[in-house]
Amino acid sequence: MAGGSEESIGALFSRLRTEGMSYARAELRLVRARVAGRAALLRTAAILLAAAALLAIGALIALLVGLIATLATLIGPGWATLAVVGATLLIAGLLGAIGAGALRKALSAEAVP
Repeated sequence: MAGGSEESIGALFSRLRTEGMSYARAELRLVRARVAGRAALLRTAAILLAAAALLAIGALIALLVGLIATLATLIGPGWATLAVVGATLLIAGLLGAIGAGALRKALSAEAVP
């Protein structure tokens, strides 16, 4: 060794291992911080979407009740309720059938590129 200031191979590998572990820990902390930040954003988005969905369902219920009240003056409350519930179930059935078809198509082997 020239001058005695050079490290041995073992010491170099030991330092490389120590610095590599420090780097890996720092990267892991960075990834955890990013994931935590994303999780907070996703939680906020989910809460807002759930609130919007609840308000939309409430508005739909109010609309259906109003439609029943309006039709009740023309065909009576029983028939108005039956007509509105029947039409609503028909629309729900059609949307469900379309959704089930789309889900079957998405899950089929042909859908995978």
